[in-house]
Amino acid sequence: MKMFEYMGKELFAKFGLPVPSGRMITNPEEAAAVAAEIGKPVVIKSQVLSGKRGKAGGIKFADTPEQAVAAAKEIFGMIIQGLPVERLLIEEKLKIDKELYMSITVDGAAKMPVLIASAHGGMDIEEVDEEFIIKQHIDPELGMHPFIARDVVRRMGIPLSGPHGKEIVKIIQTLYRIFKQKDAELVEINPLVFSDDKVIAADSKVTIDDDALFRQKDLPYVEERSATEKAAKDLGLSFVDLDGNIAVMANGAGITMGTLDTLQYYGGAAANFLDCGGGTGREATAEALKLLIAKNPKSMIINIFGGITRCDQVALAFKDIKESVGFPCPVVIRLVGTNQDLGREILAEVGVEAFDFMQDAAKKAVELAAQG
Repeated sequence: MKMFEYMGKELFAKFGLPVPSGRMITNPEEAAAVAAEIGKPVVIKSQVLSGKRGKAGGIKFADTPEQAVAAAKEIFGMIIQGLPVERLLIEEKLKIDKELYMSITVDGAAKMPVLIASAHGGMDIEEVDEEFIIKQHIDPELGMHPFIARDVVRRMGIPLSGPHGKEIVKIIQTLYRIFKQKDAELVEINPLVFSDDKVIAADSKVTIDDDALFRQKDLPYVEERSATEKAAKDLGLSFVDLDGNIAVMANGAGITMGTLDTLQYYGGAAANFLDCGGGTGREATAEALKLLIAKNPKSMIINIFGGITRCDQVALAFKDIKESVGFPCPVVIRLVGTNQDLGREILAEVGVEAFDFMQDAAKKAVELAAQG
């Protein structure tokens, strides 16, 4: 479970980590009151479970409560990485002298936590040269001893005798305590900033192990799935929203991924994909088709290699939707496997001819989307 930034900072504060003063709001009019409470220039930050908020225009600054309201009105309702902005964090604008990176996550290969730190923060850690990244594995039986934290700070090039170095040692130990006690998969501060003599967590990213949520009752629950993804789950199907313009239905994870790759090969991009494998019946397939067209794609590809999934049931579902609500875009169908002849006869009744090969169907779907 991913937590919003403001939730992560509230968690940090409970453990004694220094965070900027601020508050989450759910409508722009609240921005004035929060900015007035802070009493200094503020930053208005969109709260979505994705990165790249600044580049998308989801972070703005304001010197007065009136400017804060205006900025909040601009950000509310934005779509960032496909996610609507429904909450904002208003907090004090920090004087930033230096930005660092600090995180603890799970190293699956080493089967233990790893602390990742860099004196070059404020950007994607993937963009930082490897020579500036410090990785320190943490033995779960030993934990985060002060000497380990001090060694990391020393390797970052920060003097241990100064106020910043001593504070970072404490922050590293606290970060590991949060990671362990809250069953986290990731706790990240980017950037961790120097502001005069203070060291402050200017951002937060926290992910909790879903399988451990039952014992983390004090944490707020965050529903990460979109309404469409939740509806698909209720049908027992896997659905994922993407950023392209071609809707994708296929039966099975492998063929679904193959379809996405083939669309990309021909210059297309999926708007979403739905895995209807496992013998999904006529009614559930029809409901799945409704979910796919809800995003108004430019074209749709249905790629079925029937085994347990019966081609005639897919064809009947397609016919049901075409005759009841219709499709807002052209649909390309590849239909082979169990009961394929019967399925193709049903499609022919509604004027659709199925393709034999995925490559041909994908190429056609990309062409139709481009015309759309």
